Amino acid sequence: MDLELVTDGLGFPEGPIAMADGSVVLVEIRRRTLSRVTPDGRIEVIAELGGGPNGAAIGPDGAAYVCNNGGFEWLDGPGGITAPHGVAKDYQGGSIQRVDLSTGEVTTLYTACDGRDLRGPNDVVFDKSGGFWFTDLGKSNAEWSHHGHLLYARPDGSIIRRVREGMITPNGVGLSPDESMVYVAETTTSRVWVFEITGPGEIAQPAGRFTPGRVLGPLPGYQLLDSLAVEAGGKVCVATLVNGGVTVFDPDGGTEHIAFPDPLVTNICFGGAEMRDAWVTASGTGKLYKCRWPRPGLKLNFNA
Repeated sequence: MDLELVTDGLGFPEGPIAMADGSVVLVEIRRRTLSRVTPDGRIEVIAELGGGPNGAAIGPDGAAYVCNNGGFEWLDGPGGITAPHGVAKDYQGGSIQRVDLSTGEVTTLYTACDGRDLRGPNDVVFDKSGGFWFTDLGKSNAEWSHHGHLLYARPDGSIIRRVREGMITPNGVGLSPDESMVYVAETTTSRVWVFEITGPGEIAQPAGRFTPGRVLGPLPGYQLLDSLAVEAGGKVCVATLVNGGVTVFDPDGGTEHIAFPDPLVTNICFGGAEMRDAWVTASGTGKLYKCRWPRPGLKLNFNA
């Protein structure tokens, strides 16, 4: 696959959104910003978010909604690879933020659910009704690691609920083309959960303790999963760490791996002609790549 380097020098980019004007809005986790990359590769800061801005999506009002994980410490390794590590010294919790793209104004919508703090919100996707699913991966260090959760909320601040608890590092989240399923990629298990949606922010409950649900994967060997996007035909494209690239999971079985030159590939989004332009965040090296995907991606419900 031919790769075009759109830009480099990004501070651990994530959460790319292909915009209607051809630009890509993304977060820079290390820089703590929501930024815009223009088609000619210029980087413009939209807003200073603090903490650790992670996944992002456009809501029904045209604003960007950002999962903020609260921040990491950082390791600069050999070959110019940057990686997140542990918990930031100034960590004060996780949140969901709304960013007005025209003014850069930032509003914090949620910091807790049912009296329990959000720890490390990670990725987000809007459904057709205008609500959004998001993951809370939690935080970890050398001694402990939180369990994570799948949650659902409304952008007006009126509803937030935990939908699935006790997950192991839930990261990427996406919807099937008919919105009958929600997919959640777990980082450390390298598996993708498939939950049946029964209503806005509701999923079918497990049949029993030893039949907790359907999964795709796990991948062989030591591979970790990050954020994801869904193809128009229903395949699930999950950014893959260590074995740097994008792993395409077929819900009917099987996987395909497309390599990128970075061990820390964190996300993919689709746009452009026929939804076959793909932008991929190569976060370890701070780069954004563009390529022509073999199949069209799924058009998201909202854009700006």
